[in-house]
Amino acid sequence: MAMTESTKTETNTTETNIFSISENAASKVTELLDKETSAAPEEHEDKEYALRVAVQPGGCAGLRYSLYFDDRKLDDDHVERMHGVEIRVDKMSAPYLRGATIDYLDTLQQSGFTIDNPNAKGTCACGDSAQF
Repeated sequence: MAMTESTKTETNTTETNIFSISENAASKVTELLDKETSAAPEEHEDKEYALRVAVQPGGCAGLRYSLYFDDRKLDDDHVERMHGVEIRVDKMSAPYLRGATIDYLDTLQQSGFTIDNPNAKGTCACGDSAQF
């Protein structure tokens, strides 16, 4: 998938995207966020959610990926908008995610988000964590 230019929200400087997200994954993120916010609209009123992608300690291989909806905007976040989805990445996770592609698969064998990361030196058998 080709990288595109985006505007970094906090500093208004243009830079190449840290990572990419497929249209299929972005569509699934939008669907899940709509389902989450419509289930309890009063709880989510006046909140601006984005997909937060992070690399955190844990998992069999040492570091694990974390994807979740977040209404917090941290000062040093890298913020990008792709395929209609706002994505936030904290400054500690950004180097690990540079060049990665987030996709969503829905097949007979597997269903869920995947991250193809050229920086990973290895992954565990289940694919939920990586070694850098």
